[in-house]
Amino acid sequence: MTQSDSAGTAAAGEPLVVLDHVDKWFGDLHVLQDIELSIARGEVVVVIGPSGSGKSTLCRAINRLETIDKGSISLDGQPLPAEGKELAKLRAEVGMVFQSFNLFAHKTILENVTLGPMKVRGVKKADAEKRGMELLDRVGIAHQAQKYPAQLSGGQQQRVAIARALAMDPKVMLFDEPTSALDPEMIKEVLDVMVDLAKQGMTMVVVTHEMGFARTAADRVVFMADGAIVEENTPEEFFTNPQSDRAKDFLGKILKH
Repeated sequence: MTQSDSAGTAAAGEPLVVLDHVDKWFGDLHVLQDIELSIARGEVVVVIGPSGSGKSTLCRAINRLETIDKGSISLDGQPLPAEGKELAKLRAEVGMVFQSFNLFAHKTILENVTLGPMKVRGVKKADAEKRGMELLDRVGIAHQAQKYPAQLSGGQQQRVAIARALAMDPKVMLFDEPTSALDPEMIKEVLDVMVDLAKQGMTMVVVTHEMGFARTAADRVVFMADGAIVEENTPEEFFTNPQSDRAKDFLGKILKH
């Protein structure tokens, strides 16, 4: 699917995630300023910008790990519930991969991947394990299924975290700087898994500093600064012809290194 094709389907299909005039404050700090963003089914949106620009807060607001003060967020046509059972149900529809892998240290890799489907979705153990092994195979670590997280490298643990999120069959996957805690040689193995996911049509919102990933895997780049969306465009347009001074300044600093 080319960039223009995906833009066409975005216009035709109902958006999957919609943020409508979203505001959030931490005390006096206005961390999300009137955010308007809609993400189509199968679209890969990469959110970039300087540190402290509100990228992670935006990502975490989509599954209500961060509450919002104004505006609304909806997933698949349903507004985000505030709390309780409905919120738990919604969280099951949204896969989340963080900087830290957040795996259960005392459970095997396979147990980490099967726990959610069994507990939340009521999947039988045998079925959960079969699917878990398929997903571990997909992220290239099926042979590590019986090991514990501490026996794996950081890159392998992050791939387990991706498999664990996928095991819930989410409608959208959120990635909050998934490679920032990894050694350089492990970053590629995690990004490769994410590129494959993107190619297979998973709806993804990715907060990252990896500009190569933004260039190759994104359908759209969203550039944030000071809590606001300053600019959004196709990767080709954004990287070759940024419109705002903030984006030009940001790209000037990072692309020189």
